[in-house]
Amino acid sequence: MRIVIEGDSRGHFVVPGTVNGASMRFLVDTGATSVSLSAADAQRAGIDYKKGLRGQSNTANGIAPIWIVKLNSIRVGGIELSGVDAAVHESEMPFVLLGMSFLNRMQMTRDGSRLVLERRY
Repeated sequence: MRIVIEGDSRGHFVVPGTVNGASMRFLVDTGATSVSLSAADAQRAGIDYKKGLRGQSNTANGIAPIWIVKLNSIRVGGIELSGVDAAVHESEMPFVLLGMSFLNRMQMTRDGSRLVLERRY
């Protein structure tokens, strides 16, 4: 399975998808260790994030508390994965960050203004 994501005018790759069946907008972020979402997005996806493992994340705004959870499902285009690690932040986020806990299962190829993701396993 493969998907092609067109870059926006700033070169960012934004794509719709779902977490546990709830619609989300993802920003591809190869600098993010894991998929990262806000507490509000986690709640929309039915995730009781406070049952997750508490930790800390180094963000552009400093150190922030997070909860590490496993996503039942995450879908982007025709690619669906289960058991993907995610970090839940209590701060608001304009997008769900599609980080390396998802992307490391993909073959990523940049083709001009396009990013091609192909499932590796």
